[in-house]
Amino acid sequence: MDAAFPDLLKPFLKYAGTQPITSEASLQELGLDSMRAIELLFTIEDTYGVSMPDELLTDRTFATAGSLWDTIESLRGRAA
Repeated sequence: MDAAFPDLLKPFLKYAGTQPITSEASLQELGLDSMRAIELLFTIEDTYGVSMPDELLTDRTFATAGSLWDTIESLRGRAA
């Protein structure tokens, strides 16, 4: 994950508090619900210049900070 990614996630995670967000952090346990996930998706697409296809809009993609970051990196690699 890049250094800015945890800060990007924090506003969407109502239970994150001040704890650091690691790649293993469960986004659902930290309070990411379906409405916030949609908002997060738009923020990710705007921030990282990617477009997430429907087939990647799964619980697996949004399971952890690391799984979401890996998806972003994969999409960025396709665009390059």
